[in-house]
Amino acid sequence: MTTQPPTRDRPSMPAGYGLPEDTAGLLDWAQVRERLVASKSYWLATVRPDGRPHVVPRWGVWLDDRFYYDGSPATVHVRNLRSNPACHLNLEDGTEAVLIEGTSIATRADADGLGARLAAAFGKYHRDGYRPEPGAWAGTDGGGLRVFQPAGALAWFDFPKDATRFSFAGHRR
Repeated sequence: MTTQPPTRDRPSMPAGYGLPEDTAGLLDWAQVRERLVASKSYWLATVRPDGRPHVVPRWGVWLDDRFYYDGSPATVHVRNLRSNPACHLNLEDGTEAVLIEGTSIATRADADGLGARLAAAFGKYHRDGYRPEPGAWAGTDGGGLRVFQPAGALAWFDFPKDATRFSFAGHRR
């Protein structure tokens, strides 16, 4: 599946942060995507119904400019997402940062299509004993599969020179 790359510009930050005023040196989405695909651990932040934040590390795969992950519908973060699908996904590195806001919803994947592609992408966890089969997410409950759809992102690998804001089609930032 081909997706349209997000638009990019400089983020808005207070004057003392030293952001360049021009767009020279902005990151390309391909550079950010490379880190999202390669990452093994992601941090997912959700909001509890009473407004308190909840953050949890997740394993998952970045595929077709979306983050797919699975787990029990009984977990705190999934219960939070049922009442408010808005969430935030971050990589572990604070120096070469990738911060993405979006929504997460339950989904499913047929074994002979997306399920096969997901199972192959989850190969990065085989050494850790996690080896889902292509049909793992094909049932009526989707096997706990969720998909995070990005709305916008901030990323930098050499702050403040390359600090870049990305906006995905159909979403305002």
